[in-house]
Amino acid sequence: MRIATVMSDERGRTDLILAEVAVALMAKGLQVAGVVQTNFDRPGRSHCDMDIQVLPDGPEIRINQQLGEGAHGCRLDAGALETAVAQVEARFSEDVDILILNKFGKQEAEGRGFRALIAEALARGIPVLTGVNRLNAAAFDQFAEGMAEPLAAEAAQILSWCHARLPRVPA
Repeated sequence: MRIATVMSDERGRTDLILAEVAVALMAKGLQVAGVVQTNFDRPGRSHCDMDIQVLPDGPEIRINQQLGEGAHGCRLDAGALETAVAQVEARFSEDVDILILNKFGKQEAEGRGFRALIAEALARGIPVLTGVNRLNAAAFDQFAEGMAEPLAAEAAQILSWCHARLPRVPA
């Protein structure tokens, strides 16, 4: 299976690295599909805002809800995430070289979100690179049936993995 995960205990590091890798691959002329996440700290708030950008040049979509400082529930706006899923699916063509997703999260663990698109990419032989956190690692491992390769949150290692699995890598 051509799937790898990136995990970091450093807050926001996986998002930064996946975005860096996506930019580097697109700069080489590769067709990258998926989403990358940007987190924005908000003055006076303990929670950041989370936006995802649909790759390669799609819209940015805010995927968090403003629940207030005392809230302890999930901040994900599932409707916004499904909007992003639909945007990526609409752009997913035969020309895609790699699928990069910010995270295999709770929605994917429960069978929603990008889960079907990940399976489609793998069935078509398209490499998949995704972040995963400790909360959803067991669900991801079950989904990937132990076939995923864990990578360090280091751009050079991730790019090396990508280049080894891509059918064509322009100079």
